[in-house]
Amino acid sequence: MEIIAFILFLAVILVLLFGYPVAFTLAGVSLVFAVAGIVAGVFEPALLQAFPSRLFGIMTNETLIAVPLFVFMGVMLQRSRIADTLLDTMASLFGPLRGGLGISVILVGMLLAASTGIVGATVVTMGLLSLPTMLKRGYQPEISTGMICASGTLGQIIPPSIILVLLGDVLSSAYQQAQLSQGNYSPDTVSVGDLFVGAIIPGLLLVGMYLLYLIAMAWFRPQSMPAVKPESDIDFPGWIRKVLHALVPPILLIVAVLGSIIQGIATPTEAASVGAVGALLLALFYRRLDLDCLRDVMRRSVRITCMVFMIFIGASVFSLVFRGYGGDHAVHALLMQLPGGTFSAVLVVMALMFLLGFILDFIEITFVVVPIVGPVLLSLGIDPVWLGIMIAINLQTSFLTPPFGFALFYLRGVAPEAIRTRQIYRGVAPFIALQILTLLLLAYFPALATWLPHKIY
Repeated sequence: MEIIAFILFLAVILVLLFGYPVAFTLAGVSLVFAVAGIVAGVFEPALLQAFPSRLFGIMTNETLIAVPLFVFMGVMLQRSRIADTLLDTMASLFGPLRGGLGISVILVGMLLAASTGIVGATVVTMGLLSLPTMLKRGYQPEISTGMICASGTLGQIIPPSIILVLLGDVLSSAYQQAQLSQGNYSPDTVSVGDLFVGAIIPGLLLVGMYLLYLIAMAWFRPQSMPAVKPESDIDFPGWIRKVLHALVPPILLIVAVLGSIIQGIATPTEAASVGAVGALLLALFYRRLDLDCLRDVMRRSVRITCMVFMIFIGASVFSLVFRGYGGDHAVHALLMQLPGGTFSAVLVVMALMFLLGFILDFIEITFVVVPIVGPVLLSLGIDPVWLGIMIAINLQTSFLTPPFGFALFYLRGVAPEAIRTRQIYRGVAPFIALQILTLLLLAYFPALATWLPHKIY
């Protein structure tokens, strides 16, 4: 029966490759396998009776309320063109330096990642805003496209991130399941706030590596990233006012959301409401909020939220059928029998997730794969915060890797026709190497992810 479980997994992947919607593929293929198993007498129909309770659990999960709120926050900030103001200001601040425009793109990408958390939106926005400017100013296409893709994927790891909210909720359930299987009936918990805090140091480390790479390129190959002369002269007081006007409000919003979580003043869900209201106030502050804007933001927020929760529901059906065929026991036995113990188990899971990142989005992997492998890995004594950050950076690397990386497709869709696909591939290669280096550092020094949560909580 375990073989049928793996055939189910492969069938889902195959159907997804034909372009069918993820949520309905997960549920539909799983139900076909369940019905076939019931007819053949090898699947217990009573297992499907657990689905209504799972659905009710999704509806009453307070942590997941943060998802539509963070989505609204990100869409509002994108729709109100906060990125335009940020990029213009940062370019005037660093542009006169060699490589300064590139540094501006990385820093704005970091701020957008912390305020929107939506990878596709960040890559597209940065591609539309900064790529034509960099090419016009003499930046090499490879470096320009590479830094845009890399900065756009920072939304995977820099909190507050929708992805970390979803991953935190799934890992929390997996952690409790792992402890219960070991006979611990008063299990410890891991929260979304733990993941947020744990992601701060790795996220800043990654940004620091990006900046050091650009500075080195500007030093050794100055022709690839020339200095940009300001288009207009601004007196010092006017320049200060411009910087404060552009940078202070978004930074205050990020500090309010993250600070309230870190200080224990608010839960991630409550902090998400602070972010949603703060995004509205920012749009009013920049005088870019009207009825049409609000209507569009709400429609897009509802659309994205419905997509996320439909995937969650489809993944619940898949999980029930997969477990009904004994797939969870087969995965547990497979990982436990690997030579090399915990190291080999983590390596195999990370490699599998990296490959799945070519064809599945983070949401599908979070809801489908993590519930299967998470309890097994956590029962081996792995820290859940460390595992969550490793998964996030691993998939961030997958989304950058040619030829199937999602970020590459997002940028290809908005890049000028003069930009060749191979130039985008060459441009992201150094940033992929930096991502892998970050993964290796995190694997060798787990305290990079675990020290700050333990220190604070």
